[in-house]
Amino acid sequence: MQERLCEWYSLDPSMVRVITPDVGGGFGAKASVYPEETLVPWLARAVGRPVRYTETRSESMNGLGHGRAQTQKLTIGGSRDGRVTAYQLDVVQDAGAYPRIGAILPFMTRMMLTGVYDIAAAELSSAAVVTNTVPIVAYRGAGRPEAAAAIERAMDLFAAEIGMDPVDVRRRNLIAADRFPFTTVTGTTYDSGDYEGGLDKLLAAVDYAALRAEQQQRRDRGDIVQLGIGVSVYVEVTAMSGGGELGQVEVTPSPTGDGVAVRVVTGTTPYGQGHRTTWAMLVADTLGVPMDSITVIHGDTDLVARGSVTGGSRSVQLGGTNVARAATLVADQARSVAARLLEADVADVVITDGVFHVAGAPAISRTWTEIVAAAHTSSLTLFGEGDFEQAGGSFPSGAHLAVVELDTETGRAVLRQLVAVDDAGKIINPLLAEGQIHGGLAQGVAQALFEEFVYDADGNPLTSNFADYGIVSAAELPSFQTVHAETPSPLNDLGAKGIGESGTIGATPAVQSAVVDAVAHLGVRHIDMPCTSQRVWTAMQAAAAN
Repeated sequence: MQERLCEWYSLDPSMVRVITPDVGGGFGAKASVYPEETLVPWLARAVGRPVRYTETRSESMNGLGHGRAQTQKLTIGGSRDGRVTAYQLDVVQDAGAYPRIGAILPFMTRMMLTGVYDIAAAELSSAAVVTNTVPIVAYRGAGRPEAAAAIERAMDLFAAEIGMDPVDVRRRNLIAADRFPFTTVTGTTYDSGDYEGGLDKLLAAVDYAALRAEQQQRRDRGDIVQLGIGVSVYVEVTAMSGGGELGQVEVTPSPTGDGVAVRVVTGTTPYGQGHRTTWAMLVADTLGVPMDSITVIHGDTDLVARGSVTGGSRSVQLGGTNVARAATLVADQARSVAARLLEADVADVVITDGVFHVAGAPAISRTWTEIVAAAHTSSLTLFGEGDFEQAGGSFPSGAHLAVVELDTETGRAVLRQLVAVDDAGKIINPLLAEGQIHGGLAQGVAQALFEEFVYDADGNPLTSNFADYGIVSAAELPSFQTVHAETPSPLNDLGAKGIGESGTIGATPAVQSAVVDAVAHLGVRHIDMPCTSQRVWTAMQAAAAN
């Protein structure tokens, strides 16, 4: 935002201060600057007073960028033993009325084209088209959910064609755990993963055989409410282009004179992910100071020297690693001060619960308060800045299973169960990671069952408020069952991968597959998302007519 305003109004950065408060979610749509935001300073100049811009919900729905908007045609081929040998995906990407990233999204779909599968021949062709609709932007996953939706749908269609269980077909084609780093046919190199292990964890968490038996019993009885089971195994890329993010740590005397104050400055901008808590945990773990002594500063261009967009599930890998490195530098500086006070070799000094002492001799020690005071006397600033630059993207993965109950008289599908196994490398804060997974699952379910922005033939929006646009709430969701797997990334000190978008990538195809599976015995082979009652009922009527 600061760069754009300086560019538009020919201002020096020192003249523009941008403060990002608690946003309450961004999901990619808020990652870029919108025309209205760049116009507000001009209006303020014109009227000579502060100007505030506030959207109504309908204005936001018609102005904030939209997501996904791909039309896909897929071709898959292989042998009847379940081995897939060829895969083709043709994409038409609706870019909307003005250039955003509509032409870029198919590139990200191509990057993840073959998913978790070892397919020898694969290709994507794409065309981005301009329409008179809202511009398409990044939305939680940005090109990767589209790739997962296509390949997982292809696997289900292939399994149905050869008469094999969809789980068995997937297992037959998974990339083996001993082949990482693995480069796909499209040139994407996965850093680490254990896809079969994730699938095994998923099947261990559910009684898959019992679900299939219940499904068969309902079919045999001709029940009105049928059962559908959908499975997806996914991989995605996070921190796609690698790089770094600002991370600084400084320890000073506490303003109250009691203890010390730790100041963390980060270039990441949290809007619900919990960066402040996670960064404080990393620093507290390294320095041995209490969490309440740590202040994390972000989102203020007067206080933060630089920062990039918070998106692509990049923050822990890049920002977190640099915060941890900065804390390590400060700890090393403090150990040098402690060594002088303890008259010991610095290599022998350790920090235990925030106290400095010689290893094996804790009786004689120095506190952080004493270290900071001694550093101040010596005109030494206890300050560190991380220097980490990640070489490329990391690749989290997982396996999801959805169970739906579908009323064949109305077409209404109700999600009964959703189990998610997600592998995001080393997890720093399990509770926050769990929250990210839950939110992603909810949005994945919403895409599969409810959400669709509809236009008439002239491009006029028909779903411009929540009375017409289907959103998901807790009432439509079961209690999620989550299982954590852990395959550390070799690309960063923490071994971390991103977790923020995984739910929307794995859940969506699993739920769609479950809906199709519920009526597959009636001759239905495919239903486009969202799988609304009308679409399901129409698909059943068409199958019956044929």
